[in-house]
Amino acid sequence: MSSQEVVITGVGVVSPIGIGREPFWESLRSARSGIRRLESFDDSPLGPVIAGEVSDFDPKQYVRPRKSLKVMSRDGQFAVTASDLACTEAGLTEETVDPDRFGVVFGADRIRNDLDEVADTYRACFVEGEFDIRQWGTAGLAGTFPLLMLKNLPNMLASHVSILRDARGPNNTLHLASVSSLLAIAEGVSVIQRGAADVVLAGAASSRMHPIDWARARITRQLSPEHASPAAVVRPFDLHRTGEVRGEGAGAFLLERRAFAEARGATILARVVGWGSSYEKRLNGRAPDGSGLARAIRTALTSSQVAPRELGHVNAHGLSTRLDDRLEAQALAETVPDVPVTALKSYFGNLGPGSGAVELAASILAFAANWVPPTLNYDQRDPDCPLNVVAGAGLAGAAPLALLVNQNVSGQAAALVIGAP
Repeated sequence: MSSQEVVITGVGVVSPIGIGREPFWESLRSARSGIRRLESFDDSPLGPVIAGEVSDFDPKQYVRPRKSLKVMSRDGQFAVTASDLACTEAGLTEETVDPDRFGVVFGADRIRNDLDEVADTYRACFVEGEFDIRQWGTAGLAGTFPLLMLKNLPNMLASHVSILRDARGPNNTLHLASVSSLLAIAEGVSVIQRGAADVVLAGAASSRMHPIDWARARITRQLSPEHASPAAVVRPFDLHRTGEVRGEGAGAFLLERRAFAEARGATILARVVGWGSSYEKRLNGRAPDGSGLARAIRTALTSSQVAPRELGHVNAHGLSTRLDDRLEAQALAETVPDVPVTALKSYFGNLGPGSGAVELAASILAFAANWVPPTLNYDQRDPDCPLNVVAGAGLAGAAPLALLVNQNVSGQAAALVIGAP
């Protein structure tokens, strides 16, 4: 780690349990789940679909100019909104930062076209009742919006954010599924520590509220089969967990060189202490064992010069699947035994790249409140998950030092340590 300390001065969140820090935190305080029956499309051909869906979201409140919405996916709208909220909270204006010293690093997901944007183009390629790919170059392209691809490129999240904030410094996109958020924060810190920027907007966003994604998830049996009581389905580390639930959302953070933040009189919310990442081979039939996550945690603790006993809480990946939770629990028990663990996907589901960012927002707000939100639906301990899970009324008085972890199905893992100001 560089001696150049990096702090967090702004938090922006778009989630199924609230847009903005106050509604988001109030839902956590009230143990209110955001998982419900899907509303964004007709789910009847797929069977009942439950999700952590962001409701009452109006991008026109945050996207400027509004004509940008024509080339902005829902993922991009979330990224811009979260970034705007973070900068507003931090009191950052165009006059307070040199645009050339203002960077952006964002994690992004696979982004699909809205069906109504491509349906007519698809139909134009039918010949005698069957789709004919040979028609695509003529009939298909003729009906395609020329800028359609701008909605689908993952790097457009960081691009839109940088345009909105006139951030002309280093700009990067991470496309690593569930580890994207924490690695984006780590890269943002590195940019500042390398001396390439004074300020970086870092975070991630994702929205997979798309019929094709749901159909694929059903075929591959990734989702919990339960749906009768949506709020009770996600049960991280619980003995009776049955699988994950998908969601959508975003988190963004204003990272600053401490000296720069103090010079402009910013309120410091948290400091980034250290991080680690690793990879565990899961290809060619090799069974996962959680070793990648364990290495990432050890690296984060070493870079932070933090002993496990000093941690106040762990904000876990907590996907709520049989295998993933067991491997994560074993890695945590091996590296940070007995540290209290909370798993917040129980409130909003798996947000993909956006998960780590939204979970990070919760840990930062927990410092100010001196209270760690509980894991919802944790009723019975699983012997295969030997963790000190925070449940019930939450945890008050924990040390203001937190470890956040995420991993993805390819075997990549990331860990981040943050502390109170």
